[in-house]
Amino acid sequence: MSETEVGSQLEGTRLGVRPVSIVAQDVHVDYRVYEESRITARTLFERGFRGRRSTHVHAVRGVSFEARIGDAIGIVGANGSGKSTLLRSIAGLQSLSAGTMKVRGEVGLLGVGAALKPKLSGYRNVMLGGLALGLSTDEVERMMPEIIEFSGLGEAMRRPMQTYSAGMKARLAFSIATLRIPDILLIDEALAVGDRDFKRRSLQRLTEIRDQAGTIVMVTHNLNEIKQSCTRAIWIDQGTLMADGDVESVLDEYEQRSDQ
Repeated sequence: MSETEVGSQLEGTRLGVRPVSIVAQDVHVDYRVYEESRITARTLFERGFRGRRSTHVHAVRGVSFEARIGDAIGIVGANGSGKSTLLRSIAGLQSLSAGTMKVRGEVGLLGVGAALKPKLSGYRNVMLGGLALGLSTDEVERMMPEIIEFSGLGEAMRRPMQTYSAGMKARLAFSIATLRIPDILLIDEALAVGDRDFKRRSLQRLTEIRDQAGTIVMVTHNLNEIKQSCTRAIWIDQGTLMADGDVESVLDEYEQRSDQ
């Protein structure tokens, strides 16, 4: 029986030990991927009118780990290794096939495809994002100068989002996601399209979140980002947890295997 639990459900541990925020126990995620809906009549006939073919994908295979408040964990692995699927499982957006995922507190997921309204201005997107996070209009207004400065968008905040470059959208999405610090912040390649200066400011912001006793789990192919902002690393390969430990040792092992 699979189970995903999101909420304040995990108890603190003994005195002097940081409370656990995430517990993944033997997590499995599998699903079917179907081919394109358009197939020719000839192909359909050759298949005996059986319709579209599908492929079974076992994206996450028996992954277990714990995270504690104050942890900043970087997840590495090749494309298609199950990193993003695992992140969505933590967020409660991906059903488990087996195992359990228990999460303590509010979870925020920030990805390159963060939901923004393309026809609205950057300003309006910030306002709507802040309200969705539970902030009042006055609170968002007070924070607006800081948001504009952090994002570096300036006068572009008045323009529709559909006129923004990918980097501008990423800067705005990150600014919105960190308006109100969640207990657990999940980041899926959200810094990949930002410029160098924005990445520097973002990594500083992640350090602030971690120091304020939040938990960060980030997926990225940029190993330097993990070295700069994470306290721990996890390596996933073909859905299987290969290594979990301090950043230097896990990344060394991952890079050695990747070079083979």
